[in-house]
Amino acid sequence: MGGRIAPDLRLAVGAFRPVPGKGPRDECGVFGVYGHPEAARLTYYGLYALQHRGEESAGIAVSTGDRLLSHRGMGLVTDVFRDEDLARLQGPHAVGHVRYSTTGSSTLANAQPIVVETRRGSLAVAHNGNFVTARAVRARLEDEGAIFSTTSDTEVLAHLIARHRGGGGIEEALVVALQELTGGYALVLLTEDRLLAVRDPHGIRPLSLGRLGDAWLVASETCAFDTVGAEFVRDVAPGELVMIRDGHLRSRQALPAASPSRICVFEYVYFARPDSNLQGRNVHAARKEMGRELWREAPVEADLVIGVPDSSISAATGFAEASGIPYEMGLIKNRYIGRTFIQPQQGLRAQGVKIKHNPLRLILEGKRVVLVDDSIVRGTTIRHLISLLREAGAREVHLRIASPPYRFGCHYGIDTADIRDLVARGRDVEAIREAVGADSLHYLSVEGLARAVGTAGYPGSGFCMACFTGEYPVPVDEKAGKFALEARRHAP
Repeated sequence: MGGRIAPDLRLAVGAFRPVPGKGPRDECGVFGVYGHPEAARLTYYGLYALQHRGEESAGIAVSTGDRLLSHRGMGLVTDVFRDEDLARLQGPHAVGHVRYSTTGSSTLANAQPIVVETRRGSLAVAHNGNFVTARAVRARLEDEGAIFSTTSDTEVLAHLIARHRGGGGIEEALVVALQELTGGYALVLLTEDRLLAVRDPHGIRPLSLGRLGDAWLVASETCAFDTVGAEFVRDVAPGELVMIRDGHLRSRQALPAASPSRICVFEYVYFARPDSNLQGRNVHAARKEMGRELWREAPVEADLVIGVPDSSISAATGFAEASGIPYEMGLIKNRYIGRTFIQPQQGLRAQGVKIKHNPLRLILEGKRVVLVDDSIVRGTTIRHLISLLREAGAREVHLRIASPPYRFGCHYGIDTADIRDLVARGRDVEAIREAVGADSLHYLSVEGLARAVGTAGYPGSGFCMACFTGEYPVPVDEKAGKFALEARRHAP
């Protein structure tokens, strides 16, 4: 294709109205359907179940059998899709996406699935994760004349697929492209007649297969299968490419699987819904065990245990059960406010914290309180919560964190790559305790976290704990941040 990539790779960008005032949450969620007469509506409900993974934008593409139709927009799933939108998306196969921008700005152009036209036909791509080599690959493609319409690393993959000159069709083009794009990712792709799903060789990002009658489903989390009444079949293995065509599923080991695998441990700590199962381990059960491990590592005399709603409730109940200290609901959450630590601007985070939680003075006044949280990233939220507890009359506040200190940026699909924002970076535990205003502070150890999350049913499995340890399973450029693809290169 050389310098004539633009005519062969045309991004289908619809004119959809952005929805203002919606805060994002975390990374991204993907969902795919093959062989269901209501594929678009099924995908809508699947994305609704995955809404916690991204609130910036949502999109669905369907195959009618001979072409792809798509609809994307900014905001929540319920904001983006109306009945008439779903009615227009008629077809038996679909792929959907909810997005939090981990590479590229929060704009409609970067919303997914991206839909492209190639000489092999139409292709829709939904992507969770990051390609850490995307910046270098994109620079090479631009030098060769490629024209990009987005600042998302997903479009780099689409260009590589479109430019593939070998045989083997779309499947081989995808495999060859992924040999250049390393990182942590889960991908679902749709053509006119097939659905493809692939997971990175380390298994950093989760991806599962399900069945609903004769239809095949694929999703970032198993809770999406529960929502639509589907049956979980199995996880997509690291490096595995699943291809569904004519109702039949074929599988191949497209990329050599790493040993051990390295699923993101932060999925268990924070991201995944508690009713999801990852690598055979229920998330709620894992979080309760984190709380028990916290008590074993750092017991404390106190009158009550409270958790930061909602992702820390499981760990807090585990701590209370192990310690015998009563669990109480000491903080009430406004459930219309999104998660705060990953909102793009610090000003929005600070304002969000002020209206997100309200303490119960009746429960807290005069009490020694154990406050359990899943993690401290920037420290803004927890510092304010401790202040709220003291204002409500808490005599002591002992902070217990159900994960190790978050000291390193994630480059595999979580927007914490700017290490200057991390409160644990360059501080010891005592300095952090003083900064957040707690009477005592203990982080769960790396060993305790591994014990709590252990997936005995998956031999050879491990965890990516790079955000805690700095040990990256896939080499990264630590200077490359969220907007690396938006940096303009100037020709000499």
